[in-house]
Amino acid sequence: MAHLLIEIGNTALKAAWSEGMTLGKTFRYQGEKMMEYIRTLLQKERPEVLVVASVYPVSASDEEELRAACRHLVLLDSEHKKILEDNGLPLYLTYDRAASILAARYLFRGKGCTIVDFGTTLTIDRTDEEGRYRSGSISLGCRTRFKALHRYSRTLPLLDSPEMTGFDGLSLEGSMVSGVISGMLFEIEGYLREYPEDRVVFTGGDANYFAKRMKNSIFVVCNLVLMGLALIADAYVRKMDA
Repeated sequence: MAHLLIEIGNTALKAAWSEGMTLGKTFRYQGEKMMEYIRTLLQKERPEVLVVASVYPVSASDEEELRAACRHLVLLDSEHKKILEDNGLPLYLTYDRAASILAARYLFRGKGCTIVDFGTTLTIDRTDEEGRYRSGSISLGCRTRFKALHRYSRTLPLLDSPEMTGFDGLSLEGSMVSGVISGMLFEIEGYLREYPEDRVVFTGGDANYFAKRMKNSIFVVCNLVLMGLALIADAYVRKMDA
């Protein structure tokens, strides 16, 4: 039977059905009625394993409902740390970052990796050749930086996307884009210079935008988190069968 993978992030929900490591169609929802949206996904098919990774704690009532809708529930939130422990990862990591790390380990066995996730926050995580976690950083994501400029300055407009204006710094909007994008590029390039032997993996909503502006060789894996959740589901099934 198929597994259903759900990632509840800071601003959106992403989901996909999977068979082993093969991902099916992906879904995205941005709104306040996330449980209602999950119910619509569960109406289509009863999953063998339902993996829910959430940056927010899942309530007891929601957990009960999710368990009733599948054969096996794997809940990954701040109250459930065992999978982090089992994989030698720091307990403070959110499961979106943890899933990205597990997927990078799977894709690039025997190679050190620098994983850059472009979302509400910009996270950069490193693993060594043996897959051990080495370091991480968190800073503001692209659109969060634009929102901060607008919020804390009365004279600066709110920009939604760097694609909407020039990158030349020859206008007010262009100067904002230049400052935000150049700052993020310099930040990332600084990390990559420290570890030139690493495989560099970009993921998240702005991954392609930034990959096109990098001098380094970049692997863009848009569904890296969902791939990591598929690994968790697959490991759970193998453990049950052992």
